[in-house]
Amino acid sequence: MAGSTFKRTWEFFAPGGIVLLLAIGFLRPHGLPAWVQGPVSALPVIVLGFGIVFGWYLSSSRLILSLLVLVCLDRGIFWFPPSDSSPEAPGPVLFAIATFLAPVNLLALSLVKEGNVSSWRGLLSLLLVLSQPLLVLWLSLSVQTDLTSPLTAAFQLPLIPLSISEWTPLPQPAVLAFVSALLLLTARSLLYHDPLDGGAAWAILTTFLAVHGIQYGWNPTNFLSAAGLTLFLSLVHASHQRTYRDELTGALGRLAYNETIARLGEKYVMAIVGVDQLKQYQNQYGKTVAEQVLRLVAPKIMATAGSGKVFRLTGDEFTVVFYSRAAIDTLATLEQIRKAVGKTTLRLRKQTRVWEGSRSSTPGSKDIDLSITLSIGVAEPTAPHLSLTLVTKAAYRALYEAKGEGGNMVKRGTIQIASANTAPSTTGRIVAYSEFEA
Repeated sequence: MAGSTFKRTWEFFAPGGIVLLLAIGFLRPHGLPAWVQGPVSALPVIVLGFGIVFGWYLSSSRLILSLLVLVCLDRGIFWFPPSDSSPEAPGPVLFAIATFLAPVNLLALSLVKEGNVSSWRGLLSLLLVLSQPLLVLWLSLSVQTDLTSPLTAAFQLPLIPLSISEWTPLPQPAVLAFVSALLLLTARSLLYHDPLDGGAAWAILTTFLAVHGIQYGWNPTNFLSAAGLTLFLSLVHASHQRTYRDELTGALGRLAYNETIARLGEKYVMAIVGVDQLKQYQNQYGKTVAEQVLRLVAPKIMATAGSGKVFRLTGDEFTVVFYSRAAIDTLATLEQIRKAVGKTTLRLRKQTRVWEGSRSSTPGSKDIDLSITLSIGVAEPTAPHLSLTLVTKAAYRALYEAKGEGGNMVKRGTIQIASANTAPSTTGRIVAYSEFEA
């Protein structure tokens, strides 16, 4: 359990947390030696170029548009410095509006459905992103009228006593936008374990430090480039995860399984794990409910599998592979998996949404308790050079036997080797070619 917690924590921290720490350590003034400053100055162009190319190749409008948001924020601060204190300077107004819109846009792009930027949804999002700098510039440069004055004032409106927010140059509405977006994306990342949500949360935090650090003389371009790098690396991480992992449950997928069995030796254990009630719930409540059950059960199997690797290869079962283990040594682990899932309390609300409650909690009036138990079939090669197919078939037979006996049990399977039936020589005779012509 501790290993699983560490893994989850590491998955959330990397790569965004690492990039942020490196940015704080090296991208501040005098953080790098002089000979490194040149290559670092090329970082914004490199991140933007690679981000757009990979975003287009991977059909990620989310990455491309998020990078454009960061570029617009950076150029706005560069061309209209917020430190310009002259009465007619647009910098302070532009800074207030831009720092509010940046986290809102990054959050919105994280919530909308992913797709290609050339699709109608992608083009509409692109139009909305590119139109905002023009709107901000108009509000900043135009003579304040009865229409524009309340709008610009709203972005600088104090929400709490000013003495509380003196630590940052950002207006309070912008701070509220950053905090809200950061909390929401962090919650989504911890709940759904999506690298893109985690990357967006770290990018928003890095963006906040970019604009907050202006008061210390930090170059916002460097930190905004770090935010873009976080988004880019998060997309690479998510693409790798989608290739190797099942998107519904987070378990390892077919490609990872093929790589695993290619490295199997003569000693291993194959276990097939099935949810006893899944077919019943699918027939009674529909496929969506069954998928939600799988999504909630999978993390418990992975958390208690120990050294076993958990795969989802078919719709209803999970496959657990143990390297260099004997079946007798894995029975305790498989029992822990069975008991952990058996203790789970799932409830169905309005026959559409499955959620996990506690046994002590009181279900709602419209909630239906869903009992969940596992049947597990386990097998191992009992002789040298036995094929993986025979071992897998034995594990499946044990699974079906366990379900046939009422389920909620772990059952060992035996490998059945079919002997070839050779016909005795006396049953045949040599036929002359002329007999075929008769």
